[in-house]
Amino acid sequence: MQPSPMDTTALNVVALVSIGAHPTSGRPRRAEQDARAVELGLRLAGEAMQVVHAGDARQEALRGYLGMGIKQLHVLEQPAQADVLHALSDYLLDSDAQLILTGSQAETGEGSGMLPYLLAEQLGWPIVVGLAEVERIDHGIAHVLQALPRGQRRRLQVQMPFIASVDNAAPLARQSAFGPARRGELTVTAANVCPDQLFKEGQLQPARPRPKRLKVIKAKTGAERMKAATAKASGGGGQVLKDCSPTEGAEAIFKLLMDEGVLR
Repeated sequence: MQPSPMDTTALNVVALVSIGAHPTSGRPRRAEQDARAVELGLRLAGEAMQVVHAGDARQEALRGYLGMGIKQLHVLEQPAQADVLHALSDYLLDSDAQLILTGSQAETGEGSGMLPYLLAEQLGWPIVVGLAEVERIDHGIAHVLQALPRGQRRRLQVQMPFIASVDNAAPLARQSAFGPARRGELTVTAANVCPDQLFKEGQLQPARPRPKRLKVIKAKTGAERMKAATAKASGGGGQVLKDCSPTEGAEAIFKLLMDEGVLR
């Protein structure tokens, strides 16, 4: 049986974008993963999609998103060291959004990757991590494709509304054209400012990738090496917790972090 076509006639999609940085020169640009979120939103809702940025409207890099064919970009005015969580949650509650798309991690600033999770907790919505594609929407249920490590995919059914973070598994963003980027409108809205005490008191330093554990592959032929490289990792000492109390879950997580040497 063929799947029913996607019903996007009244789909309200909001994409949250940030200021990116070129990996070599460090110049401001549109963020790569946020641009993929905008691309996915355009494929779902077309020009009806809303694009929202919480920050400084004077950033010229924001016009990189307008160059993708967006006529308007909403900017919630926020200072550099503000906690944008409350401003975004208030805006989204008033927007009747059904699907919120974000990148998995910002390229500038704190870059903790926690905003989608905190926003989902604030709104009380489910969250999908690593969204690759929205296959169809039936009666308020979204059938999505989630990207897993080593190129694997998993189909999920999510009750709308929900938040989804996309990464490099999402469709590649279209190029930004100069003409639409200049003709697009930046709509600035005043929003409540909540100072981020942790960001203000802490010290920022460049993030360093953690060293990866090397796995010794004892394979002789090329086929065996390819199978070992693409095989799904299976842990022998794992533990599945079901219907456990928050205290039991916290103790299991704490024990795992101690065993892995994260906590000392």
